[in-house]
Amino acid sequence: MMMIFGVFPFAIPTATYQQLVRKTAWRHVSNARVGEMPAYQFVGRGEDTISLEGSIVPEFGSPMSMSALRIMGDTGMSFPLIGGTGKVFGLYTLNDLQETQSYFFKDGTPSKIEFSLNLTQTMRPGTLIGNVVGSLLGLAS
Repeated sequence: MMMIFGVFPFAIPTATYQQLVRKTAWRHVSNARVGEMPAYQFVGRGEDTISLEGSIVPEFGSPMSMSALRIMGDTGMSFPLIGGTGKVFGLYTLNDLQETQSYFFKDGTPSKIEFSLNLTQTMRPGTLIGNVVGSLLGLAS
């Protein structure tokens, strides 16, 4: 398994990605000053997004994987994102999913499906783990 998003595993039987792009932003607000350049103040971390691009071919993957991801997106919920090495990325929402079908069989079934999806972090891993541990210890409300 390469990665799991909620209950959806990115792996050969479902869908594999060939590229993962992660973008993290930090927020700085500017304050105008007379006769000087603006002053900037760090106000915290911004969005953390992950983009995955991959493909599904009949030998490796299932076209039903796109339907499963769409159902997850329809819930509007955040899901845990965990790498194949066990790295916890945090909770993420599925923002969009793009699917391109090509090279069709006689019955119209595609022999190749390329996909890209974008995820946005809604809870950082430390917060996620802290909330779980806190609730187990009765510390979180």
